[in-house]
Amino acid sequence: MSQLRIATFNLLHGQPLAADGSPLPFPVDTADPGGPLGEAVAALDADVLALQEVDRHQERSGLVDQSAVAAKAMGASDWRFAAAVHGRPAPVAGWLPDPAMSGLQVYGPAEVDAATDLPAYGTALLTRLPVHHWRARRFAPAPFGLPLRVAGRRGLTPVPDEPRAALAAVLEGAHGPFTVVATHLSFVPGWNVAQLAGIRRWISDLPKPYLVLGDFNLIGAVPRTVLGSASALERTTSQERIREIRAARRARAAQPGPRRRRVREPRPRLQGWYDLARTPTYPSHRPAVQFDHVLAVGVPRRAVGPAATPRTAVSDHRPLVVDVTL
Repeated sequence: MSQLRIATFNLLHGQPLAADGSPLPFPVDTADPGGPLGEAVAALDADVLALQEVDRHQERSGLVDQSAVAAKAMGASDWRFAAAVHGRPAPVAGWLPDPAMSGLQVYGPAEVDAATDLPAYGTALLTRLPVHHWRARRFAPAPFGLPLRVAGRRGLTPVPDEPRAALAAVLEGAHGPFTVVATHLSFVPGWNVAQLAGIRRWISDLPKPYLVLGDFNLIGAVPRTVLGSASALERTTSQERIREIRAARRARAAQPGPRRRRVREPRPRLQGWYDLARTPTYPSHRPAVQFDHVLAVGVPRRAVGPAATPRTAVSDHRPLVVDVTL
């Protein structure tokens, strides 16, 4: 397999929406409450899928493990769910955390039938490809929130920020390993920028190319600028290495005989960070802005195929799907 379908999708916990964007009753009383979500994920036919606002054993979504439902629907061979929050949604906005569980907890296929049924909420990364390595981290919430538009409510609702999570996987592609990150960043300006820069440093020891997927709550050129700036800070050469290079040049210049013209071998040129697709993804019934991104470095632009944002029966975001040759 060389051409892969990469996708990111903010699920809004699988909330069904009407054509005008208003919420519909969740099918919690049916025999298959995860059915609409499974159908939406199966239609994407993704090889690698990042999911945000994912529920695990929440009453509002039928007590299903949405990561497991999505993995089964797409035929994922491996997956992880990073629980940024253990608890239940508050009556108006925010979360009522479970005091029995704090910090980051990561679940995978081995925990689907586990005895614990603590409700959780977070980010997931699913793949059909072989996985060499998994990594997860949690971001603390901003100390303040913002007034936001909430589906089903008029006007603006004060919403506190919440903990966020990121998952990274080193996958085996047809031409070697590459790294994929799934994340959901804060909606608080500045706080989300710091989180994105932190992700770049966090994966610096993992193999390129890099693909960073998710709902960044950032628009335009901001995400690629942040990642590019974080990468530039890492491009430092030690003074010891500089001295070694200069000494070798002086030694070559001091050798007797005619000076030979130095021939440099061409080196592969890595692309800077860029968006694999630029298209609105929110709100789903009438997309106007792009919060959801697929960013890459080390992936030639000629390797990027068409992108799509199909309408689904769930969520106030549209999934972003891109074909990439890796």
